[in-house]
Amino acid sequence: MEKKLDDRYYELLRTLQEADFVLLELTLYLDTHPNDLQAIQQFNQMAVHRRQIACEYESEYGPLLQYGLSFSRYPWDWINTPWPWQV
Repeated sequence: MEKKLDDRYYELLRTLQEADFVLLELTLYLDTHPNDLQAIQQFNQMAVHRRQIACEYESEYGPLLQYGLSFSRYPWDWINTPWPWQV
């Protein structure tokens, strides 16, 4: 069952992608600079921010991740499309 997607959907998805990009870059940096406290703090702040955005996204549009990493509402959400990777 395909839903009509609003601007908020795309805004939240873009914000998640931006947070994922920052977290990936910080991970790569910290792999070579493991004692950079400021970078670790920045990573942790972004991880909290990403969790908040993901929670907001999932409460409005359904799960992002499978295998128990995201909850499902009733009825089962995974049959609803499009999935985040399809847009």
